[in-house]
Amino acid sequence: MKRKIEEKLLQWADNPKRMPLLLQGARQVGKSFLLEWLGTTRFENMVHVNLETQVSIAEMFNGDITPQKVVHALETVFQTPIKPHKTLIILDEIQCSERALMSLKMFCEDAPEYAVAAAGSLLGVAINREKFSFPVGKVHELTLFPLDFEEFLWACGDETLAKTIREHCTTFIPLEDPIHNKAIERYKQYLILGGMPAVVQNFIDTGSIVLPTEIQNRILNEYSADMAKYASPAQAVKIRGCYNSIPVQLAKENRKFQYKLVQRGGTATIFGESLDWLTFAGLIVKCELIDNGFMPLAAYVNMSDFKIYMGDVGLLTLKSGMASQVILSENEPDNGFMGGLTENYVAQALATNGHRLFYWKNKNTAEVDFVLQIQDKIIPVEVKKGRHTKSTSLTMFRKQFNCENAIRISKKNFGNTDGILSIPCYAVFCI
Repeated sequence: MKRKIEEKLLQWADNPKRMPLLLQGARQVGKSFLLEWLGTTRFENMVHVNLETQVSIAEMFNGDITPQKVVHALETVFQTPIKPHKTLIILDEIQCSERALMSLKMFCEDAPEYAVAAAGSLLGVAINREKFSFPVGKVHELTLFPLDFEEFLWACGDETLAKTIREHCTTFIPLEDPIHNKAIERYKQYLILGGMPAVVQNFIDTGSIVLPTEIQNRILNEYSADMAKYASPAQAVKIRGCYNSIPVQLAKENRKFQYKLVQRGGTATIFGESLDWLTFAGLIVKCELIDNGFMPLAAYVNMSDFKIYMGDVGLLTLKSGMASQVILSENEPDNGFMGGLTENYVAQALATNGHRLFYWKNKNTAEVDFVLQIQDKIIPVEVKKGRHTKSTSLTMFRKQFNCENAIRISKKNFGNTDGILSIPCYAVFCI
């Protein structure tokens, strides 16, 4: 299964001055698989340690963590020679061992000839909880997300379709109807499946849109188990409550996160840390309110208002109980949640592409779903679940903040009308 991050991983492996690699991301997004792929592709051999399950090896890091001692111990345990530049040392689930994380700094400073790659699914949580000594400036950090829609197309064997979409996203010339309709169908499938590699692979193997549900449920159960493992019992209840409230939050016309929907009388004081936990774990994406459309957008954030989206749209669909038949239907579902589901899909795609997410609203009723700062341009983005795209908020924002272009995402084909760029929902990965 081809991933976009592969190129960055190969660049790291081929760099003679590489620092230890630290690959972060939520559970089940494919970190371990990619590191093993890297070991097979670029190295003679590898040693793979899971610090969560191989407890005895993890305890080894409680002693001397100088590179020479670590290498010798791993060679002894695995009966495998570890050669400078030729062996990849994989330290998986590194959030389970602060000392293993500290060893990365020593490898960087004292033994750069060894290739060390670490992966952590809850590293942000562990660092903030345990006050880890993070090796700032001593590791090469990368973040892995679920498959985006383009990677999903690749996995389905639709590389030509993905390429065609990218080409039309530069010209805004509409796709031919059969191609547009095929892309829409794939998009609907993605809303149900999401981008978890195991889920997508099951769909490819079976052709069933229903069977992967079991895998999605297992992933959600693993997330729930992590909440219990990496938080106090009282905090775990709050974290789970915030996470479970997301479908309800997104079903509202006003999708601003409301603590009272988690618990009656809920406040930021009660649930603020829980949202931070979910963010650090990579399970949610946060979109912040701005009250101004000028650069830099981060300077105009209203800290009290924000929207929350799930990190994987397929898990949101499952968690909401939305029937797959409704999403796959030719008729546009007439319910508020479909709008929230579409927004979640867009938020996930934009965050994967490295965009910090903002939204705007004025003192009246005007609201723009997303506002992006791309180099020296401010671009408002409006999201529509179907083909009905009439809205005044986008025009109002453009006029007030003198924006050359705006983006409208919907099921409509490509187009450009007076600077409002029509981008089909299946082409968001191009933004």
